[in-house]
Amino acid sequence: QVQLVESGGGLVQAGGSLRLSCVPSQRTFSRYAMGWFRQAPGKEREFVSAITWIGGSTYYADFVKGRFTISRDNAQNTVYLQMNSLKFEDTAVYYCATLLRWVSGSSLQSSQNYDYWGQGTQVTVSS
Repeated sequence: QVQLVESGGGLVQAGGSLRLSCVPSQRTFSRYAMGWFRQAPGKEREFVSAITWIGGSTYYADFVKGRFTISRDNAQNTVYLQMNSLKFEDTAVYYCATLLRWVSGSSLQSSQNYDYWGQGTQVTVSS
């Protein structure tokens, strides 16, 4: 069992920035990718971004391209989501997840493919 712990959420004004972090409880485990999803009140959980752990390939939802950047620090066993130019509609609980086996790039956007999830961190953007 892998536990993921997110941090870095908070309240920010529109146009501001936040950086989310996610650290797994196990220092070493085999994983293919890690991703970020979000869920706003009354809406379904949606894909935000993902990164493959070895190759570092990145994937983004269209609505965050150019504003969010996902990265990983293999030495620190941490994945980050740098969020810039935040908008009111970015308000949501952001979840970190990890996927243990290979899937195609498009499949990284499906929450059903992920094996472990964090508890989420709240991001609130004031207009």
